[in-house]
Amino acid sequence: MVTISLCMIVKNEEDSLGRCLESVRDIADEINIIDTGSTDKTKEIAGKYTKRIFDFKWVDDFAKARNFAFTKATKEYILWLDADDVFLESDREKFKKLKKTLDPAYDSVTMEYHLAFDDHGNVTSSLRRNRLVKRNRQFQWIGAVHEYLEVFGNIFNSDIAVSHKSIHHDSDRNLRIYENRLKQGEVFSPRDLYYFANELKDHRKFKRAAEKYEEFLKTGQGWVEDNIGACSKLADCYEVLSDKDKSIQSVLRTFLYDVPRPEACFRLGYYLFEKGLFHQAINWYKLAIESEVPSSNWGFQNRAYSTWLPHIQLCVCYDRIGDYEKANFHNEEAGKFRPNDANYLHNKAYLEGLLKGK
Repeated sequence: MVTISLCMIVKNEEDSLGRCLESVRDIADEINIIDTGSTDKTKEIAGKYTKRIFDFKWVDDFAKARNFAFTKATKEYILWLDADDVFLESDREKFKKLKKTLDPAYDSVTMEYHLAFDDHGNVTSSLRRNRLVKRNRQFQWIGAVHEYLEVFGNIFNSDIAVSHKSIHHDSDRNLRIYENRLKQGEVFSPRDLYYFANELKDHRKFKRAAEKYEEFLKTGQGWVEDNIGACSKLADCYEVLSDKDKSIQSVLRTFLYDVPRPEACFRLGYYLFEKGLFHQAINWYKLAIESEVPSSNWGFQNRAYSTWLPHIQLCVCYDRIGDYEKANFHNEEAGKFRPNDANYLHNKAYLEGLLKGK
């Protein structure tokens, strides 16, 4: 059985740290908590689980803090988590099994990262991360903000998921760091341009965000998933800026980087739906379902665009053209994902009445 060091950087996480550590208490053989300046009960809570608590002076650089955390690990593998992450019980059991069976020849184990959920418990946003890495490979974190772990070698893609259960966070922190770096004259890498644009968009600075997304895409050096993400977010920005033509052009630009993705197909379907072109919209909604991205994909995925959303829209489209049986079929498919959804229940009652009368 392999041994595992948990390494975390924290600051003022008294509301979530205990929940996180409780979920991994019987998985990690060692827990290392690196505190970057807490003024609440974070250290006191951490002390219930470990004596290995270290201080690190915050210097507006997440990679430096995480690399420092990794130096404190002493076991074979390093697991990293944020304080608002948690292993649900099913994933805890999978992890404990993996720990017993993992081949030490693997340099890294990837896990899904479930970032958001709808009110029915469905995962709506996810990606894949290198989550458990071999200590003696000395992998390094890169990037002051939205840092990533540079990993190579023999990698195992597991079916374990880490669930992000955010309680609160400093929503302005990352944007402040980027703005300060910009004032200091730093030339941003393509990756930094992309994440800077994301922060601007999240803060509703849509015009400036669009400029930075365009600047990022012009470099021609972005990761394919970031290129697709930039085009999709550009479409959002132009939509808010009331430039419908540029919004649709941005959706179509995603096709330049890879096969059609569910979100792009859905958005084109909705564009045609709004124009009353229901037959054309049906084709794109079907493609949104058929072109679901494999779970091994590393980019962000919003699963709603390949599951219940296109089914609901197909229900409406078929209703508009008078094919109530197909409308009912797709409504029932949507109900498999969201059985208590108000739209599904309304459609169900409406269509059952029509079909019964027929």
